[in-house]
Amino acid sequence: MYLPEIFKNFLDKYPDVANAHFKVGELCAQAGPIDQKGQHLIQLGVSIGLGSKGGVRSHARRALDAGATEDEVIQTVLLSTTIVGFPAMIAAYGWVREVLPPQELDRAPG
Repeated sequence: MYLPEIFKNFLDKYPDVANAHFKVGELCAQAGPIDQKGQHLIQLGVSIGLGSKGGVRSHARRALDAGATEDEVIQTVLLSTTIVGFPAMIAAYGWVREVLPPQELDRAPG
């Protein structure tokens, strides 16, 4: 699993804080009926809204790992357009393209 260097550094320096953060995430994930794929697609959308490059990249990867298709990830990005605006959606689209397999980058869905 890919982890940014800053996050690895944080894990090394503050393992108790990191573990508490992970525990809260686990409890939230278990609090309702949404499956892991759906949770990461939702978190991808929230990350787009926040303009969080790291969050977008992380949740796109994690959604794919949880069984989302590339088309589902891209549609999640596209759905953000009317909420966050075209420039923010395009930024997120670029961040997601960085984590998609190369063969998926230049084909249209469908």
